[in-house]
Amino acid sequence: MRLIIGISGGSGAIYALGLLQTLKLLGIEIHLVMTKMGEDVVKYECGLDKNDLMEFAKEIYSYDDLYAPIASGTFKTGGMVIIPCSMKTLASVANGYSDNLLSRSADVVLKERRKLVVVPRETPLSTIHLKNMLELSRAGAVIMPAAPGFYTHPQSISDMVAIMTGKILDAFDIDHDLSERWGENGKVGER
Repeated sequence: MRLIIGISGGSGAIYALGLLQTLKLLGIEIHLVMTKMGEDVVKYECGLDKNDLMEFAKEIYSYDDLYAPIASGTFKTGGMVIIPCSMKTLASVANGYSDNLLSRSADVVLKERRKLVVVPRETPLSTIHLKNMLELSRAGAVIMPAAPGFYTHPQSISDMVAIMTGKILDAFDIDHDLSERWGENGKVGER
């Protein structure tokens, strides 16, 4: 499987890093694009730069390279995850404003009817944010706020990141054992 991962400027770069690490372990081919603010947030929150992320991706594209393969529907992928997704990027994608490679790639994924998972990490949400999320949902995107559940009793930030990573993998039907599932294996939710 081949996935596009977009990192925009919302806080929550740790979620992107957890997803990249897991996808690499699972042998998923990753094509990565980051906004300038996405790069800045990864540096600030995780202490990593673009070069550090090269180990996870088959290719890292420049934010303004609209000639990149991921800008075309003929480049076959299983879909895209924007993680974290800033409200600016969300608005851009929801309104078809493809002025950079990240928003163009998301636009292509939607027009080709492939899976787009958007992981906003913002609170509180304004009416405008909610309207943009509704537009994306109507267009076929999965809106998956970075809101891990606590029924598995996470013990660390890594546990919470794993819960969200597992939810994203589930959206693409990718098998994993990152967290316990409700009612399975006689654990969580057993009565």
